[in-house]
Amino acid sequence: MRFSQAWTIARHDMRLLRQKRGILAGLIGFPVGVGLGFPALVGLLLTQGNDPASWLPTYVQAFGFWFVIGAASLPTTIASYSIVGEKVSKSLEPLLSTPTTDGEILVGKGLAAFVPTVLAMWAGSVLFQAIVDLETVGTFGYLFYPNWTMTVELFLVLPLVALLAIEASVIISSHVTDVRSAQQYASLIILPLIVVYVASEIVGLTTTTLLYMAGVFGVVDLVLYSVSIRMFHREEILTRWK
Repeated sequence: MRFSQAWTIARHDMRLLRQKRGILAGLIGFPVGVGLGFPALVGLLLTQGNDPASWLPTYVQAFGFWFVIGAASLPTTIASYSIVGEKVSKSLEPLLSTPTTDGEILVGKGLAAFVPTVLAMWAGSVLFQAIVDLETVGTFGYLFYPNWTMTVELFLVLPLVALLAIEASVIISSHVTDVRSAQQYASLIILPLIVVYVASEIVGLTTTTLLYMAGVFGVVDLVLYSVSIRMFHREEILTRWK
């Protein structure tokens, strides 16, 4: 596989994102909303109950998991559009007619969804961590962030979850004929992550737990990539979607 060819496809698709105001709004609005909204909630919690330093860290760590949820949610729109949306707009056939391999196409379109999503989540997390530290340093007596749990969450779990969402979205979008259906099916990916978030508010989220999660997501990513290569048939897409 030629990575240079995949990156050319990725750059082309990322340029097209500038014309999709709904996608851009999500890429900006979600991380900024989490980065500002949850620190505001932390500020409110600091005024509630006795000795917040004993129970608030569990909630603060759980709030950070929303960046992982965002990494599963936002790329589904981009990746879903990358195939079925381009088919509808008649811009997919020229690409499928080139000597570019299926692997190069899938990697390129995956990168177009992966790179802006991960960068947006990381930027939002910087805002979130900075504000939380300013709010809680007086109560905790130390800077809560950065810590190992958040580091593993942002640089290991988050990218792996984004890859999972993208691969699943590409598989779905190559077998449906409209963008809305592709997005609806792909959005189901966030449901187990919501369960993890709720559980983390009750029992806490540890570095060890996140490492186990990363291992599971890594295996699933490898499986889905293999499946996506096998299920992506350019000839069928070109002839069946009329």
